[in-house]
Amino acid sequence: MSEQHGPILEVENLHVHYAGAVALAGASLRVLRGELVALVGANGAGKSSLIKSVAGLHAPTSGRVRFEGRDITGMPAHKVARLGMSLVPEGRRLFGRLTVRQNLLLGDHRAKDRPARERRLEYVHDLFPVLAERAGQRANTLSGGEQQMVAIARALMRDPALLVLDEPSLGVAPFLVERVLEVIERLHADGMTVVLVEQNLRAALTIATRGVVLQAGRVVNSGPARELLESKEVRRAYLGL
Repeated sequence: MSEQHGPILEVENLHVHYAGAVALAGASLRVLRGELVALVGANGAGKSSLIKSVAGLHAPTSGRVRFEGRDITGMPAHKVARLGMSLVPEGRRLFGRLTVRQNLLLGDHRAKDRPARERRLEYVHDLFPVLAERAGQRANTLSGGEQQMVAIARALMRDPALLVLDEPSLGVAPFLVERVLEVIERLHADGMTVVLVEQNLRAALTIATRGVVLQAGRVVNSGPARELLESKEVRRAYLGL
């Protein structure tokens, strides 16, 4: 396999504990460049714990995480972000009293490169035209769906090599969920590598290239997303479908 399509993210035998409780029990995962990988499983399976550990929000008890060949195990989140991984966290975590534009600019670490910043703004406004219309509006006055758009756009302002999304449809009106998923598909079509944790399992496996099933803190199945979705055994045993 060429380097272009080699692994961008490698997780090896990751263990995570919270206050003595086991969140991950030896999870392993490889994400290839250009993939759209959906992490799926029942509530409490360890999906969010896995991506938070990868992104530097939780230090693993043991195991290894490599990003673009570099060991980032236990590296703090701000340093992981600077290496090119952008996380859109569950709950969005916007600065509610700041405007949409201000929130977007906070996602861009190239403060002195104004032409690059303006190109990224143009790109995210093309993805989410409503954000251009709401540029001067405070983030806490937006709908849940619009706030999710801001959160995704803010992550994209960093021009990441890997975009990680944790439950992007949570708290979003159904008609806007479809729009958000369409944008994720477009980002993948544009060449971005994406890892998606999504409560809407059907939607996630429909747009993903590959699905990874977690159960009790371990990866128990992996394969082409549509094959997992169509597998009665997988749907019944792991996904509750």
